[in-house]
Amino acid sequence: MTAIDALLAGLFDYAGLYPPASFDLHTAAGKYLEYRNVRHASALGRFILGLDRLDEFRAIAGDSIGDFALSVIAQEDADWAALARQIDSGLRIESVEIKCSQASVIERIVQQVPRNVAAYFEVPMQASSRSALEAVHAAGARAKLRMGGVVAEAIPPVADVAQMLKTLADLRLPFKATAGLHHPLRSMQALTYDAQSATGVMHGFVNLSAAAAVIFFGGDVEEARRLLAEENPGAWQVCADSLRWGNLRWGNQSWTAEQLASLRSDFFLGIGSCSFEEPIHDLESLGWL
Repeated sequence: MTAIDALLAGLFDYAGLYPPASFDLHTAAGKYLEYRNVRHASALGRFILGLDRLDEFRAIAGDSIGDFALSVIAQEDADWAALARQIDSGLRIESVEIKCSQASVIERIVQQVPRNVAAYFEVPMQASSRSALEAVHAAGARAKLRMGGVVAEAIPPVADVAQMLKTLADLRLPFKATAGLHHPLRSMQALTYDAQSATGVMHGFVNLSAAAAVIFFGGDVEEARRLLAEENPGAWQVCADSLRWGNLRWGNQSWTAEQLASLRSDFFLGIGSCSFEEPIHDLESLGWL
């Protein structure tokens, strides 16, 4: 496995139902099936949809239902017994994602989520979230970080992301990221697909991966901050056996394919993205795929 293969393996959970794509369910499901058969299909993860749409999804998926690995968005007060029934009836639900930062509620939810279904809890990107993250860790669950949105104010500062990565690594708490990670490198981008869209400096998924790697393998917050902030494509090298970053002022960093595979399996588990095509096309344009 090459370094880029290790980094991308199952990286993108497809969230085409959600902004800014906002496709209808029939269209989003069709695109997921299409992506399973494209050249870089190995980068495709789960299909994301709400718990309240599983019956609708079942009708649309039809005979292709076995081709979908699912991640389900649910509320704190979800009917977890209904989720279990959906699994018993044949849906391949691999994870659930809940926005919640109350320790007692996190513990209660994990006790109700069906066995063998990973639970991700979205908590705010701020220092006060540590107690919630500790509860997520204690419950054997996973964290979810929101990296952007359809307004610039939704994009968290580099310093906050770097500190959150350090907290997660200290707890040895695996996480996934969501929103605003359509592009490999930090850059100014349109925030929606509207012709008159506002713009903002969006985080890059390669930046985030590298920053997570630095922290995971024992580096410090300042190193992670530099990697998150790097906007120059020329600072990066994607080689067959490694991902490398170099800066004349700050030195060099390098991660082997084996290290990237370890990062992905043990710490940075994936990204929820409403686009699968944009990340792949950008990587191809950079010559990294």
